[in-house]
Amino acid sequence: MSDFIEIIQSLFALEVLVPWILAMTFGIFVGSTPGLTATMAVALVIPLSYNLPKEAALAMVIGVSFTAIFAGDIPATFLRIPGTPASAAATLDAHQLAKKGKGRQTLLINLLCSALGGVFGVLILMSVAPQLAKLALLFSSFEYFWLCLLGLTLGVTVSSGKYILSGALAAFFGVLLATVGNDVTTFQERFMFGHSELSTGLSFIPAMIGLFGISEVIRAVYRYKPRDTHDNSTSGPADAGSFEVRESLQIIAANTPTIAQSVATGTVIGGLPGAGADIAAWGAYGVAHKTAKPAEQAKFGSGIWKGVIAPTSANNAAVAAAWIPALVFGVPGDAVTAIVLGAFLTYDITPGPELFSDGGANFIFAIAMITQLLLIPAGLVGILLFGKFMRLPRGVVLSCVVIFSVVGAYAMNNNPLDVWIMFGFGLLGVFLESRKVPLAPLILGMILGPKVEIYFRQGMIAAQGDFSNAFKSTIDIVLFSSLVICILLSIVMTLRRSPTNHSSLTTQ
Repeated sequence: MSDFIEIIQSLFALEVLVPWILAMTFGIFVGSTPGLTATMAVALVIPLSYNLPKEAALAMVIGVSFTAIFAGDIPATFLRIPGTPASAAATLDAHQLAKKGKGRQTLLINLLCSALGGVFGVLILMSVAPQLAKLALLFSSFEYFWLCLLGLTLGVTVSSGKYILSGALAAFFGVLLATVGNDVTTFQERFMFGHSELSTGLSFIPAMIGLFGISEVIRAVYRYKPRDTHDNSTSGPADAGSFEVRESLQIIAANTPTIAQSVATGTVIGGLPGAGADIAAWGAYGVAHKTAKPAEQAKFGSGIWKGVIAPTSANNAAVAAAWIPALVFGVPGDAVTAIVLGAFLTYDITPGPELFSDGGANFIFAIAMITQLLLIPAGLVGILLFGKFMRLPRGVVLSCVVIFSVVGAYAMNNNPLDVWIMFGFGLLGVFLESRKVPLAPLILGMILGPKVEIYFRQGMIAAQGDFSNAFKSTIDIVLFSSLVICILLSIVMTLRRSPTNHSSLTTQ
């Protein structure tokens, strides 16, 4: 215990604290800028940390990863543009609440739940890391295949509301778009039509910006009326509102069970190598929807606090859990930890069981825990600055959204084609929503589509074409059973929501 206290005291030295705070500020900026992901933030910070003390270097990379994940929810709330892929689930209810004038209150609840989720995630990391890492090692290709398929199904059933069939078609279209590029196994060209720039596939970030951001700008321009010219009092697409601290704390206290189950969901999914915070967010959102009362289930997607609390509580818990297989076995839990593992050797840190036996992991635990406390003031600054941005006239806000979107889309690969992809998906988003087709399943299909394909083909190759091996282990059966139950429950809930249509069918 005394050693742990000494570690905490050493972390508050100026040579550690100053770069730590600067890195977290940078994480807020990157996370709240559409297209600049948390992975990119960590990748940019690592070179700056090489000449710093080991404690400062670790504090910078860990601080950036947590703050960038939260900051992605800021534009998701105000503009319906996820700042990071893990923020896509937050667009469903957070933006609807912001449109009701509760933008800052939504983000305050979001921030506090992110910190709580991170704290509990770190505590779980400290206590059960070896056990959960061993469980993750039991997963083979087919287990990951069922897990990704379950996540895709949950995303469809949760975000589609009463338009389940439309959501399923959108998810299928997203999976189809994910096949563009060179085949992952044979490297044969697929749907590239002679454009070599598409060899790595359709870039997900420009597509996400287009669907959620540019489409919103196009609709706003279409709805624009001349009398709005003199209305500069609005706060853009969504109102900032006030923090309502006391009410926000009461809402969090009333939703303690949702926070607990979301942290558990985020920890389990985040601890699985390759799963990541985006799958954890959708998974927690799906669990919250399925465990809510029938009256609450109908409100998901239209602005309900559970829909905000669930994904954001799971996000940071998943980030902490991603360190479980990384620290114990050297297997990265997501893209961020994969980059950090490469830098560990520079910091003279070797992942493995010895890291726990010699106390080297205590530095990481302490930094991760203190980062959750520093996240609150850093997040409040980010919310306030973004709120001032939202007070600008509507035309200025929309113009800035387009500029940031273009910069974010281009910055990923320095490829002009990505900008055209972004605008193309913007038009596609307008068309789909005009036909009552939800956008979230399409994005989820693009995220999970490649993983479903890769894990399925790897499993089939290992099984020499025998698909019965996909039901060989207990984990396979549990995941497959969960998938079937999820589909059946969705059908039942759809029939309950439309009793008139059901009765008319039975009488014909």
